Amino acid sequence: MGFELIILVVLIALVFEFINGFHDTANSIATVVATKALSPRQAIFLAAITNLLGALWGTAVAKTIASGLVDTQAVTQGVIGCALMGGIIWNLLTWYYGLPSSSSHAMIGGLVGATLAASPKGWDAIIWSQPAADHWWKGKGLLWKVIVPMITSPIIGLCLGFLLMGLLYLLLRNWKPQWVNNVFGRMQIVSSAAMGFMHGTNDAQKTMGIIALALVAGTSAGAFENAPEWINFLKTTKSETGELEIAMWIKVTCAITMCAGTAAGGWRIIKTLGHKMVKLQPVNGFAAETASAAVLFVTGTLGIPVSTTHNIAAAVLGVGAAKRLNAVKWNVVERIVWAWILTIPAAGGAAYLLVRLFQMADMMK
Repeated sequence: MGFELIILVVLIALVFEFINGFHDTANSIATVVATKALSPRQAIFLAAITNLLGALWGTAVAKTIASGLVDTQAVTQGVIGCALMGGIIWNLLTWYYGLPSSSSHAMIGGLVGATLAASPKGWDAIIWSQPAADHWWKGKGLLWKVIVPMITSPIIGLCLGFLLMGLLYLLLRNWKPQWVNNVFGRMQIVSSAAMGFMHGTNDAQKTMGIIALALVAGTSAGAFENAPEWINFLKTTKSETGELEIAMWIKVTCAITMCAGTAAGGWRIIKTLGHKMVKLQPVNGFAAETASAAVLFVTGTLGIPVSTTHNIAAAVLGVGAAKRLNAVKWNVVERIVWAWILTIPAAGGAAYLLVRLFQMADMMK
């Protein structure tokens, strides 16, 4: 099997993208639904459109995923397929229990676990840390591109949500509650659209990077040598500078797939994030979405693949804490944090086992 396996891997990647769409829909619409600024149907439509537009905007995050985390020489179509299936398994499990875990970290965990199982280099096939000479965010490896942002971005989102909400409380202290709800009910539509757009720029690009990585690996391995002429558009190579260019068809396909997944909704997670953790009013939703969108804008511009889920959940937590500490349902927060901690090792473990099973069946390519 040559190009047929690549097509299969691309299809698995698109399944992951679709699941990512309905799994992470809550990131951009949970708060606007919880505050009743928009109906669920209106919120999903807004999220679908803004996710589509965001997915077509830039490729910095996609390029990070496609290179800089694992030894690309160890990456085969089988490795990528198992990596994606490991992420899919974890996403469906957390969706079933209504836990807002990170699809981004599920994908990264799957890629690490599958590479670890398939490469004869073992742990040496994982790029742990390659700091850049000028700026830390240009460094490669799990430390700089995953671990550091995984810790710092939710903290920044929490603090920004807390400070913004505190500022709004100060500025609006003499406003009537009805005025506050009316004004911020409208403003929250804008902040929700910004959150949806930033979700598209961040999450859709990760699957773009995985597809590009699969096509580069397949092209280098000569998978297209006996392929029909019409399939040659899939061939992908790195440029002379070593940069990976993401083809337009990859951008459009991933954007539309995520849009379709978003339109399917993800009500289990919406319920947890929008209702169970903190009781939200329109002004709270506006503060949380604005804080999270700001963090995602900066990290997306720098090409850092952070978790949209972590950021919006942390921002909601910060907003709730600004109201009062006991406004936050800490038992729900504890469940969410455990899901965050377990995502990378769980998805990585699933991908690792899949590779081993396929190796035993002599089906690993």
